[in-house]
Amino acid sequence: MTERLKTITPAQGWRPDSWQQKLAGQQATYDDENELRGALARLAGMPPLVTSWEILALKKQIAEAQAGKRFFLQGGDCAEVFGECQSSIIANRLKVLLQMSLILLHGLEMPVLRVGRFAGQYAKPRSSDLETRDGVSLPSYRGDLVNSPDFTEAARRPDPARLLQAHACSAMTMNFVRALVDGGFADLHHPEYWDLGWVEHSPLAAEFHRISDSIGQSVRFVETITGQKPGSLKRVDFFTSHEALHLHYEQALTRQVPRQWGWFNLATHFPWIGMRTAEMDGAHVEMFRGIRNPMGIKVGPGMSASWLKDLIRTLNPDNEPGRLVLIHRMGAGKVGDHLPGLIEAAKSTGSPVLWICDPMHGNTEKAANGYKTRRFANIQAELEQAFDIHAACGSRLGGVHLELTGENVTECVGGARELNEEDLATCYKTTVDPRLNYEQALEMAMLVVRKHRSLA
Repeated sequence: MTERLKTITPAQGWRPDSWQQKLAGQQATYDDENELRGALARLAGMPPLVTSWEILALKKQIAEAQAGKRFFLQGGDCAEVFGECQSSIIANRLKVLLQMSLILLHGLEMPVLRVGRFAGQYAKPRSSDLETRDGVSLPSYRGDLVNSPDFTEAARRPDPARLLQAHACSAMTMNFVRALVDGGFADLHHPEYWDLGWVEHSPLAAEFHRISDSIGQSVRFVETITGQKPGSLKRVDFFTSHEALHLHYEQALTRQVPRQWGWFNLATHFPWIGMRTAEMDGAHVEMFRGIRNPMGIKVGPGMSASWLKDLIRTLNPDNEPGRLVLIHRMGAGKVGDHLPGLIEAAKSTGSPVLWICDPMHGNTEKAANGYKTRRFANIQAELEQAFDIHAACGSRLGGVHLELTGENVTECVGGARELNEEDLATCYKTTVDPRLNYEQALEMAMLVVRKHRSLA
């Protein structure tokens, strides 16, 4: 029987284009409607990027995480760029997530659900439609899906051809990730595959090798005494995610599939709604309420209890397990004031939800030298407070959402190397938000383990 066919109600009055009857924020303004329609028609005929059975498998694993049987690790770039659709960059991103997940698996003693912010994270929200420099105003950079960061009229023009390029780069990224995973890249027998070439010496890398050696020995011991080699140790599941911001793009990849009821957003396994587009009467909520994907909702300090309850009831009216992930992003100085009431509000709906912490977005600041950065101490403080608050409220923090990279960047201050503001200029590459580097990402995984154990 089709999954929960008798209890899950298809969204009433919904169509893939019904969002167009609502106010849609954060959308690009194209100057050639015919060019846009042509690009969308081509996009709608292209193969999907993910499959319905992968989406349903993810939903099942999220339901297990909601029940406390898995930990949810979501990480990757703040914004992908077309120029970094390269094998080395993709592999390094995968290596960091694998290393973090192994630390979590070892320390938490439970399976880890791995979700990458990749293969589609090409659109970004902006606080203004225009950017002004030296008296010149141009359209804001909205991610490579829309335009280019170069401050010229030609570069900032929203270009519909970029929708097709985003699909191509997403497909190439997913193809390479799947090939690596299916080819044994994630084999627990060989975690040495996961080393990053630029890391010459790091205390945290040494700690990771100690953990991986311990797990490798345990795996070989179990295989010796059982005489079996479990296939699940040779590969892992990886799922994709992105903020489903550009609704024309999302609609073109929302499809019906054989032998399944309803509609799936086949652009990604796990789309999420950001705080800037979560209005109850807005186009994004309308788009999300009709798809069968599991989905995330960013929850910030500006969200009221009644707003959150309305979102949960609208997006999960049948209280379906595995459907909703609430990603709170408050800031270290605000999480204590705002999170407890929202936890209680979510409880009151009766809907199963998975709470995860995004300790990045609420802690962004501008350094004295003009660089946008985040302080590792603030990221750590928010995450640790979140664990304590959930425990005090009888809830459970079941995952983390991090912006990180496998590249040797210096974008967030503090952490294992004690980067300071002067270090930011050494290797600052991001086009939008600052990311944790390799060492900071591993340290964050170790912090999660230590905090989790302290509450056990």
